[in-house]
Amino acid sequence: MTAYDDFAARYHGHFSRDANQCMILGIDARRGDLPDRSAAERSATVTEARELIAAASELSAGELDFDQRLDVDMARLSLEREAHDLTYTFNGATMAEQRPRAGADVGEGLTVLLSNDPRPATERLADATARVESVPDYVEGALSALTTPLARWVAVDLDAVSGLPGLFETLERWADDVSFADAPRLRTAREQAEAALRDYSRRLSALPTTQQLHIGTEEARRLVALRGIDASLEDLHRMATDFLAEISTTVEELRARLAPKYGLPVDASADDLQDHLAERFRVPMPNGELGDVLDRYQLEREKLIAFIREHDLFPLPPAQDMIIERTPAFLTPVIPAGAMWCPPPFRPGTRTSLIHLTLSQELLPEHTELSIPGMMMHEGIPGHHLQLAWAAEHPSIIRRHYSGNEHHEGWTTYLEDYMLDVGYMGDLTDEARFDGKRDIARVGARVAIDLFFMTGDKGFLEVGVPCDLSSDDPFVAAANLLAAVTGFVPGRVQGELNWYSAERGYPLSYLTGNRMTWALKRRVTDANRGRLDGLALDRAFHDVFLRSGNMPLAWMDRVMARAGLLGGD
Repeated sequence: MTAYDDFAARYHGHFSRDANQCMILGIDARRGDLPDRSAAERSATVTEARELIAAASELSAGELDFDQRLDVDMARLSLEREAHDLTYTFNGATMAEQRPRAGADVGEGLTVLLSNDPRPATERLADATARVESVPDYVEGALSALTTPLARWVAVDLDAVSGLPGLFETLERWADDVSFADAPRLRTAREQAEAALRDYSRRLSALPTTQQLHIGTEEARRLVALRGIDASLEDLHRMATDFLAEISTTVEELRARLAPKYGLPVDASADDLQDHLAERFRVPMPNGELGDVLDRYQLEREKLIAFIREHDLFPLPPAQDMIIERTPAFLTPVIPAGAMWCPPPFRPGTRTSLIHLTLSQELLPEHTELSIPGMMMHEGIPGHHLQLAWAAEHPSIIRRHYSGNEHHEGWTTYLEDYMLDVGYMGDLTDEARFDGKRDIARVGARVAIDLFFMTGDKGFLEVGVPCDLSSDDPFVAAANLLAAVTGFVPGRVQGELNWYSAERGYPLSYLTGNRMTWALKRRVTDANRGRLDGLALDRAFHDVFLRSGNMPLAWMDRVMARAGLLGGD
């Protein structure tokens, strides 16, 4: 075993400590456990991370090949980020001490066992039973780790916990359907778990809380840098302001063309046009059920794959699949529209992702014949599912662990325009682009709100959009901006803000990654003039991007150069 192989094995073991991460990554370990949120476990994780950082520094670059050097660099970055995230403080406490997350901790692993695990039902139910049995002990540990939590995060977790009994009921029905031998044990575990969660909710509600969520400007700068983004907060703010101005111009041009096409007054507002198109292109619901919308998504999935194959736009993995289902109740507070659980990269066989779609009567106007293609481009193929299915095929252990939000989101938001540019929506291209631009405006607002939520500087919300920013409540001011930019219904606005506040640095990665991906594509285009162009250039760019695995997006230049697309050898 080489020094690099030994380091990669230690890195793999380190990121297998968390039971839910093992489930999500497809690692055959700790399937019957719940995560350990104790202070002792956090301390041990940080100590081990710092030991691995030191080990990475001791590896000799001269003994590593090109890919191994990239791997070690990204391993060091991810370990530094983890250690920072577990130790930085605001309000005199760490993030873990202020963010209750029982809903996610209990529900996430069970969801994978229920929906995206190819093993026999009896094995999965045995692990689920062990997890449900662990809930009372988990609850005690989770409560003991909290100090004075953020009020918003308390509300989110209470909402999530309220959805867990429905998940337990689904497990119990499944056990009965397959005549699971330990079904009585599962029923007993469910009763005890629900009692423990009721007690948890009561005790969590009684804790003193804080409204102060900001971490300060210097901490925000550090956090952004550790996410592989080489830009100042001020540059990110200017980028968001410029982007929203560009979006406004494009939306107005499309509004002026489309309003008369649909018999609307020439001065009809963008909101009026959006409402009209949502009604005109609403999804038929032959059974009058929200499940009909899921059927429409399945159809779009097949249409996209057929179009991609016909035009040979992207390489497709040898064995991949997607499961599309409605967002479970415990996750709806933090999944405002849709989300994708990546294909477990350490599970052999078919690369299968799980796509959750949040459906309700209020949100139906956001699931239309115009928006569904965009959602599937983003979450499925050629979006997250395709990129992460290829990433799961990469031989590097480190890249299969690494998560670069700006990389993932840059790819998907690039596609939202690219697929329209190559004609996927045909005669409805203008309509789909209008709908898509109204929706993707969210990523500009996300930068502004993410920066504001981190720093507390309300100036970051000033991005040239008329709206009321006067409230002292950061969630009210942010909601007013997001609603003004996107026209989202109130339920989606609040769901978006829930996760913006907790996933610091992630919301700004969408626009940052989008700008970086398009800039990279332009550099590749310029470097290949007279040699590659049109679809041939697109295919080459997509092939290298997808097959290179996960990494900080800023490092993709090195990979493109290595592949000969940026003047490399």
